[in-house]
Amino acid sequence: MTPLLATAGLSRAFGGLKAVDNVDFTLPAGESHAIIGPNGAGKTTFVNLVCGRIRPDSGSIRFAGRDVTHLPAHRRVRAGIAYTFQITSVFSGLSVLDNVVLAVQRHLLDHSARPSVRALRQGAMAALERVGLSADAERRAGALAYGHQRLLELAMALALEPWLLILDEPTQGLSDAEIEGFVALVREVGRESTVLLIEHNMDVVMALAARITVMDRGRILSQGTPVEIRADKSVQEAYLGG
Repeated sequence: MTPLLATAGLSRAFGGLKAVDNVDFTLPAGESHAIIGPNGAGKTTFVNLVCGRIRPDSGSIRFAGRDVTHLPAHRRVRAGIAYTFQITSVFSGLSVLDNVVLAVQRHLLDHSARPSVRALRQGAMAALERVGLSADAERRAGALAYGHQRLLELAMALALEPWLLILDEPTQGLSDAEIEGFVALVREVGRESTVLLIEHNMDVVMALAARITVMDRGRILSQGTPVEIRADKSVQEAYLGG
């Protein structure tokens, strides 16, 4: 079966530093997969290459059987890749609802005729209900607590109805209660979409990931199930603290 996402020989350097070094990676459709590794391992650079936010020096990226190596980021979104950033990127001056309406509008315009105002609002409210923010629809996005802004960003990504949802450090800055709710939400999302997660919280990783890729110094150090990764001596030495 053709993987949903595949990279071959993917590389990117910044000056003399090889942030991503000849990475071959495959992600089957329907899998929840985590990428872990120490700071500077190349995780965020790798997903930025996949999203099209930066261009590779060499190698290729295929998504849903199509070569997307040279597609700009907005066309990859249209192809079915959605992502949330390590730092929130909501439009703070707009209402919570209007933030999600913009995402719904982009999705509907890409797949149908000009949507009605009613269709935009319905799509946006459905996404907000999924993340538990429907009661905050009319609030200004910048007035939300940090954790709720992360959920708003997730709602915006879900409104795009992606095939692949990429989450970069989504639990950073969240309380324990918010993390628990996030894990439950991503489990639900994983029933419909393929999820690629970058996360330092190992409890979250072990709860969500069917498979894990460990990166170190721009390369893949190990791959396997959570049980296999915990037992891998090289991973313990490089990342899990022995």
